[in-house]
Amino acid sequence: MYTSFFGLHEKPFSITPDPRYLFMSERHAEALAHLLYGVKEAGGFIQLTGEVGTGKTTLVRSLLQQLPDTADVALILNPQISRVEFLCAICEELGVALPEARGSIKALTDALNRFLLENHSRGRRTVLIVDEAQNLRPDVLEQVRLLTNLETTKQKLLQIILIGQPELRELLSRTDMRQLAQRITGRYHLEPLSRDEAEAYIDHRVKVAGGVGRIFADGSRREIYRLARGIPRMINVIADRALLGAFTAESSQVTAVIVRRAAAEVYDEPAAARAPWQRWLRLAALPAGLAVLLAVGTWVLWPAGPAPEPPQPAAAEPAAGAIDRSQQLDSLGALLDALPDAADADAAFTALFALWGESYAAGAGGACQQAEPKGLRCLFQRGTLEEVQTLNTPVILTLRSRRGVEHQALLAGLAGGVGRLALAGGEHRVAAADIADHWQGEYLLLWRPQTADVKALVPGMRDRDVLWLRTSLATIQGEPIAPADSDLYDAPLEERVRQYQRDRHLTADGLVSHQTQVAIIADLGSAGTPRLASAD
Repeated sequence: MYTSFFGLHEKPFSITPDPRYLFMSERHAEALAHLLYGVKEAGGFIQLTGEVGTGKTTLVRSLLQQLPDTADVALILNPQISRVEFLCAICEELGVALPEARGSIKALTDALNRFLLENHSRGRRTVLIVDEAQNLRPDVLEQVRLLTNLETTKQKLLQIILIGQPELRELLSRTDMRQLAQRITGRYHLEPLSRDEAEAYIDHRVKVAGGVGRIFADGSRREIYRLARGIPRMINVIADRALLGAFTAESSQVTAVIVRRAAAEVYDEPAAARAPWQRWLRLAALPAGLAVLLAVGTWVLWPAGPAPEPPQPAAAEPAAGAIDRSQQLDSLGALLDALPDAADADAAFTALFALWGESYAAGAGGACQQAEPKGLRCLFQRGTLEEVQTLNTPVILTLRSRRGVEHQALLAGLAGGVGRLALAGGEHRVAAADIADHWQGEYLLLWRPQTADVKALVPGMRDRDVLWLRTSLATIQGEPIAPADSDLYDAPLEERVRQYQRDRHLTADGLVSHQTQVAIIADLGSAGTPRLASAD
């Protein structure tokens, strides 16, 4: 791994949200201020848009952390639903008992209105946050507009925040959406980072990870900004790949050339296509002789054959403990290079389903769709091997060979710095550090929810599933959480959640996401849940 090579404590450019790496640019701070103002001042309707990867999810997490204790939140993450399903989801998020006629829009609206009036009488605010709102159907958007009619003579009873990609702006600019658009009291579009902000962002993340000195040369940081177009997520992906490239080349600094090669891998195109001069070449036809010269130049610049095996620094520590050198381990790089074709996901999913005692039918629809009737859910994440070990459940990894071919493998065991992989029909024991070198951090797992509904639990919400959370944490931590019979996610429970997340090296944001629920279920030792076994 490149972390020890550069003197880092951890990888600085993971795309999983981590509060320690939060970089509030001027744009992000202004956007967050707009959201908080809309909530605290009872403004009613706020719209936040931004390109994919500009940090909208990070802002939502920051907003949830800063909401007053008197706020109840309904967070809708999957808006591709009908009007009835949309109203049901809001009621369930807020802990509103569904009426008997739960298929009736009027009955659902009346139940929600009664809750809002009661909440208002107790001095509480109610906030509805809809993520990926550009996917809302027109009739559901109309329902959103009708929800703004729930008000007293002085203020709205429901504060609504719509968060989405730029397509949301286009959708709301349509003539048939003007009634909804006119009710939006605050709009903010999150722009990509400026060049100065992008360079400060890179330095900030390296510093948080323990970096000392200038690992990224000035030219390389400018190049990352240009290639990522200032989008934080793409900055992370390219910078992470560039660090690996510099490590492989044994270069103490990341140069602009290394960055362009890294971007070529990320965007899956020749490095020359990402060079600054390439955009001019696309504007005019090239004489045949110049094209030949360019081809020769590219051939000279690029080494022939696959890249050499990345060196392993003597000081590097394995991802999951010390390795017993007496054990015979396979070389993952050699295994991946020896495969004639890419190891597909079907074999990995067949092995994963089998660990859950279930069968998987290749070619019979998506694996996640097959999992749901069996009471299972898919969780796709990006993180570290330490995080995977915390979740303590088998995962499917996407591994990249030195030739750039991606393979799907099941990580069934991990202990003592050694992993047990099911790859292309065979089982192999490899060093955890070897896995990290061929893995970009993406993993998928199956889990069996223990709550009545599959959703995240957030501070301030009132829900029957909060009782499960209280009981589970009391069991794991060995100390009850008073009041034990409360279905309100209050401040004492939030602190216990954050404590649990810190102990498990998860993002300590108090948001009981599916990832946190997976870790809790693993700690409870729920029957029928496969464990991430040892590598033996």
